[in-house]
Amino acid sequence: MTGQRNVAVDRRRMSSLSIAPPEFAVLRLCPKERRLILTEVELGALVGHRFGGGSYRIQHWENWLLTDCTGRDQLPDGLVHPIVLFHVPILGVGTSITELFELGRASGAGSVGLEGYDWEYFVPLREEVEYRMEGGIVAAERTVSEGGVVNDRVAFQIDLYDGEAHVARVTNRWVFRRAP
Repeated sequence: MTGQRNVAVDRRRMSSLSIAPPEFAVLRLCPKERRLILTEVELGALVGHRFGGGSYRIQHWENWLLTDCTGRDQLPDGLVHPIVLFHVPILGVGTSITELFELGRASGAGSVGLEGYDWEYFVPLREEVEYRMEGGIVAAERTVSEGGVVNDRVAFQIDLYDGEAHVARVTNRWVFRRAP
């Protein structure tokens, strides 16, 4: 790719993200848009990255506020509105939107798009239940358009459990837009 220059890798930062860079790894930086680009090896190495895991209890007040934001009536019997699956799994596995952006080396506003969310419910979710969560990155691929636009597509999956019962699965697909 022309018009790019190399920048040094901050190994301490990458090791905190559980990515082991090659001994002489360099990142490519597009000067025009100042976007860091993962090498294809680094992108592929994201697959298999596991989040720390943990648990999350959806409080009544949280469910009430989120449901109210959708303009819908509250669900009966402590049922949780599906909107919680936008953020609860991310918090429950001990990560954040910020860490996900860092893993994909997002470069700022508008550099990450949402390609889709798959929500699978095996049983209804309820308020005040401590759900155990685990997950990680399950897919990563680079695409280049005919016009030279580079996009890195990354999918992460998080499973929710009530005890040993598998109650839900969330698969999120994001696109990290890169400069041509």
